[in-house]
Amino acid sequence: MSISILILTLNEEVNLPECLNTVQWADDIVVFDSFSTDGTVAIAEARGARVIQRKFDNWSSHQNWALENISFKYEWVFYIDADERMTGELKEELLHKAKKDRNENVAYFCGRRNFLMGRWISHVASPSYVLRFFKAKHVLFERLVNPVPVIDGPYGYLKNRLDHYNFSKGMTDWIEKHNRYSLLEAVEGDKAYGMDSLSLRDLFASDPFKKRTALKTLSFRLPFRPWGKFLYLYIIKRGFLDGGPGLTYCLLMSIYEYFIVLKTKELRRRNKGLPI
Repeated sequence: MSISILILTLNEEVNLPECLNTVQWADDIVVFDSFSTDGTVAIAEARGARVIQRKFDNWSSHQNWALENISFKYEWVFYIDADERMTGELKEELLHKAKKDRNENVAYFCGRRNFLMGRWISHVASPSYVLRFFKAKHVLFERLVNPVPVIDGPYGYLKNRLDHYNFSKGMTDWIEKHNRYSLLEAVEGDKAYGMDSLSLRDLFASDPFKKRTALKTLSFRLPFRPWGKFLYLYIIKRGFLDGGPGLTYCLLMSIYEYFIVLKTKELRRRNKGLPI
């Protein structure tokens, strides 16, 4: 048994070739493209990938459309972004999980090794678990950005990780992207503030997914969030051990948090008819 590979793209000619190199062993690679205007589609087709296009609206809607409408060759699907790389160890683990006759899990979270300035920032951005390996019919996603999965069935965690080069297009691209993300996070945060109940038990859960969800819910209620984000990453998670790249990453994430705070305040003032 093999697995299907799903890659989401929008103008990824810089990243896609190397990503495809690391998954070329799979005989069912689907590039789900949002009408790229660069060489992304040509690269995908030249490598034998199936290209399916849809205009991007938001993350959960886009990913759910893919899972509901794309006919994958295999039951198990691994979703990878163009700026991520499959490792040989992860490949072998995926193939082993897919062929196990008594595997009760329907999905698996996968960790990522994040790189900045040529260095794995192992303390400040580890392990960063995201849902990537699943049986498509058992998974849906929620939220406009940084989607949260809704899993119909038991799930687990993979031992091996992806390599993530999220600064591969340069600092300007990263900042522009997170400026867009911050508005969507503000919309979701404002909505969650009035709806989500905070589970103190989940804050101390052994399950990383439950713990991360609880921490995010808590963060919407905390004052001085940008400073808190920096202290958490740089001191508690020991980002200082990652040297200059670690400090840069911690500062960038605290600035991103500040963008979210500012845009949340702006949304609430608009809703009350107050001047911006």
